[in-house]
Amino acid sequence: MLRRAGDGPSVVVCTTCRLSTDHREDGEGQRGGALLSRALREAQAADPAYAGIGVEDMPCLFACTRHCAVHIRAPGKMGYVLGGFTPGPDAARALLDYAARHAASEEGVVRYADWPEGVKGHFIVRVPPEGFVVS
Repeated sequence: MLRRAGDGPSVVVCTTCRLSTDHREDGEGQRGGALLSRALREAQAADPAYAGIGVEDMPCLFACTRHCAVHIRAPGKMGYVLGGFTPGPDAARALLDYAARHAASEEGVVRYADWPEGVKGHFIVRVPPEGFVVS
């Protein structure tokens, strides 16, 4: 069931997430999470600034009440689960911008003033890195 992921910073995308509160899929049968994953990969391919951020797919992050959920993580840093996105280029750029700032931070804590506008209001939970808690 588990498979090895990349060792560096990444955005883990729930590929089975709903498209919206009211719809599971778009008109072509694509789930919102799969569309968000595609948008993240397209944004990453279009901008070399995102090359160091992995995009990893997995089914179900168990954040079903906040469709289009992702987990932003990096080794030894605080991680974050965000949701409630509309899949597309704007959400993808905001997530990758935040992930790049997260990766560049010392402990995975990005100052609110440095958050891209597109991630504000989307945070669900923060996850301490293995072996640590926040003091």
